[in-house]
Amino acid sequence: MRVISKPRLRSFWERHADAERPLESWYRVARKAKWRQIADVRILYPQADIVGRCVVFNIGGNKYRLITHINYRRQIVYVLFVFTHKQYDGEEWKRDCGC
Repeated sequence: MRVISKPRLRSFWERHADAERPLESWYRVARKAKWRQIADVRILYPQADIVGRCVVFNIGGNKYRLITHINYRRQIVYVLFVFTHKQYDGEEWKRDCGC
């Protein structure tokens, strides 16, 4: 998969240092993945959720949420947001996922 964009991940872990290792790990796995559907994602990330058109990953022992849009046909993962639990509980981001 092509992951767009790592700088968004980096920006988050610069503010939340404990997120760096799990986000880097997710990035490495996603780059090597060949996901064709959500079932493929859940092989590696069983807790991945679908919210509208987005796929939400639990990061850092469920401390953070990574919100993505995956274009399976083009093999691209778009990183939309990385949130703390408190930020994730807000509803505004869901509009970007078609909710």
